[in-house]
Amino acid sequence: MGRKRMPGLIKRRGTWHVDKRIFGRRIYENTGSDSLEEAEKYLARRTEQLREANVYGVRPSRKFREAAIRYVRESQDLASIDDNELHLKQLYKFIGELNLEQINHYSLQPFIEARKKQGRKAKTINLALAVVRRILNLAATEWVDEANLTWLVQAPKIKLLPVRDARKPHPISWEQQDRLFSALHDGLRQMSLYKVNTGCREQEVCQLKWEWERRIPMLNTSVFVIPAYVERNGKLERLVKNGRDRIVVLNSAAKAVIEDRRGVHPEYVFTYKGHPVTAMNNTSWQRARGKVGLDGVRVHDLKHTFGSRLRAAGVSDRDLKDLLGHKSRDITDHYSAPMLQNLIAAAEKACDRSIQGSVLETFEGFVKGNVVSMAEVKLRQIHARPVTNEKEIEAGLSGSLDTSSLKWRARRESNSRPHGS
Repeated sequence: MGRKRMPGLIKRRGTWHVDKRIFGRRIYENTGSDSLEEAEKYLARRTEQLREANVYGVRPSRKFREAAIRYVRESQDLASIDDNELHLKQLYKFIGELNLEQINHYSLQPFIEARKKQGRKAKTINLALAVVRRILNLAATEWVDEANLTWLVQAPKIKLLPVRDARKPHPISWEQQDRLFSALHDGLRQMSLYKVNTGCREQEVCQLKWEWERRIPMLNTSVFVIPAYVERNGKLERLVKNGRDRIVVLNSAAKAVIEDRRGVHPEYVFTYKGHPVTAMNNTSWQRARGKVGLDGVRVHDLKHTFGSRLRAAGVSDRDLKDLLGHKSRDITDHYSAPMLQNLIAAAEKACDRSIQGSVLETFEGFVKGNVVSMAEVKLRQIHARPVTNEKEIEAGLSGSLDTSSLKWRARRESNSRPHGS
């Protein structure tokens, strides 16, 4: 008969975990070993650490994994929590088992180099580093144990990468719009036409529902009120970036699209073969832009185009923020007819083909499939050379829990890059 294992150890997916209450504190940790003997040594060491903290005030070491789990558990109200969870999932295999004291700019280098090799830009990597910095700051200033000791003596300085590779906004010209839209199939063309005339984000278009439409009889039109959060796959997810309900007014072009779609589907405005469209940046979009020589155009550039045309038309900054869905005045202000009428008139200016928008549009802007700025075009002309619950949280972060939301977010991230990059 084999010896009994130490109480508080359970085996999950081939690895021993600690699940025990020690000195009034529940400990749930992955020992990182499949050996019972090693797991018992780990539990004995953690028990001694907690005893020293309880009796002598000695600060126990904690792993980043434990801090990440607490951060996710306490930050569910953050608008960016879904993205932060994804960053932590990517960080997990690099620093998840490191003690908080071991984390610094140098221990993060393997993660940084791996993300660079995957083609991620500095801004994307910095978002993950900022989450690490936030967790370490909380551990050093706010999180305390039973002995009233912070989890970390002092938070290390986490340096962000210099951002030199950020892609600038690139609105398209009317001629480029005509070329691109002519290559799209009817459904995707309607979605693109709606997007370039409303400034909506991709998912605000894909998930648009008829129940969000509000009729304005005195103006003989309607608007859409997009909720900040929607339920998707059984989970509440943020739909509007700023976390506030967004009102979308319709100029004549967007209104024509809506009227053409009316009656096609009882729930969703835009569908394909009777089903809601999950993404605009699909193979159809990528084939179409390649066919007309606009490989560098992204779906999000349609939003930039809308904003560029409004700015060129002299629309005020405040109205521009409202039309683009940025934080501005409270949404209840928009329900007055004069304000809606003013916004509709402003949005209508995006239909005026005599307005060319940004001066960048006077250049072709697409050299060898890559969008470039006016300054880069000038440099090329001058130099003639190219410009170069805790268990579920831990399971989700470690990758052992293959949740549908994490898979969807990973697919969304990969689709945000231009095809072939």
